[in-house]
Amino acid sequence: IFTEWERAWGHYAPLFADTLNHLQGFRLENYKLHGEEDFMVEPLRYNRIQKETLDAMWNAISKNKQPFFKFMERKAALMGKDKLAWYDVDAPVSVGDFKARTFTYDEAVDFINDNFAKFGPKLASFSQDIIEKGWVEAEDRTGKRPGGYCTSLPESKESRIFMTFTGSASDMSTLAHEIGHAFHSYTMWDLPRMNTRYAMNVAETASTFAETLVASATVEAANSNEEKISLLNTKLENATAMFMNIHARFLFEQSFYSERQKGLVTANRLSELMVTAQKEAFNDNLSEYHPHFWASKLHFFIDGISFYNFPYTFGFLFSLSIFAEYKKNPDGFEDKYIALLRDTAVMSTEDLVQKHLGKDITVESFWEQGIAIMAEDANAFLELTEKYV
Repeated sequence: IFTEWERAWGHYAPLFADTLNHLQGFRLENYKLHGEEDFMVEPLRYNRIQKETLDAMWNAISKNKQPFFKFMERKAALMGKDKLAWYDVDAPVSVGDFKARTFTYDEAVDFINDNFAKFGPKLASFSQDIIEKGWVEAEDRTGKRPGGYCTSLPESKESRIFMTFTGSASDMSTLAHEIGHAFHSYTMWDLPRMNTRYAMNVAETASTFAETLVASATVEAANSNEEKISLLNTKLENATAMFMNIHARFLFEQSFYSERQKGLVTANRLSELMVTAQKEAFNDNLSEYHPHFWASKLHFFIDGISFYNFPYTFGFLFSLSIFAEYKKNPDGFEDKYIALLRDTAVMSTEDLVQKHLGKDITVESFWEQGIAIMAEDANAFLELTEKYV
């Protein structure tokens, strides 16, 4: 399937290359006419962060990828391979006689609310309230796509969540994730409308934080080591996506913009840049790469903003770092957390974190504490799977 996928995208690659060249060429000319030669200035401005902050985040990730490479090596061994291919990275892991546990919708809601309550009463109360009001449409029916989405309705001060719940632990995490988005909006409903428009890099803060609360609890509640292995794999797939896949997208886009400043970039050259970026991001730990990923990924073709990649990793690690702070001092943290969410649209991210957490996010140590949480999961995965190799 992957071979045919590559062939199909390769057939139309010149058309997609033409489209990308026009999009980025227009942006570069627009920047130039505004007296700006650095193509990173606008993405940084839009996300309200400094270059030092973005550099600190990527540097911290690059220096601390080893636990995740070991996870990938172990996963390859469990699959009987020397190395994972691009299409193996998100493959499920099943060992022993494990059968995936399923949940009814009501069981998932109860599990989510119980673990939200351990964090704080306001999040738990809000979660229960929106379920009872029917703001979540989660039916699994024919023709409905997987995944989840949340939108807020500021005039009525309500939110709506649209998702497909199939009973998996992953779907339970998705539900928690979308409730987190709704909670973020809820904390800002009394603010002026202009004070609620937060940037993309902090848009995933509340959602990922809520998902982390539930995903961590799911692992702890596993009925067997085999189930725990499967759940840890799912969590670590998210980490490898953020630390490697999205890192590759960022590196690719940087290279593409640099070359586009000098002229048109051919489809073949775009594929070369893509593979080079993937090899750097994955430290050449894959047996096969995805040359036409640049053509198949919608995010590169969004005309509204460029670099629709690093904010995902930023939001993921930002929420994990907040989670790390919560674990250090859980008492009364919910109020501090809500105060942080309410300020996400009215100040730079550096000032936001300094005000509410007293931390400097332009230094690598802030990001390393979030990475360390996922590294613990990687080490647990290695320990639990040792006997299956």
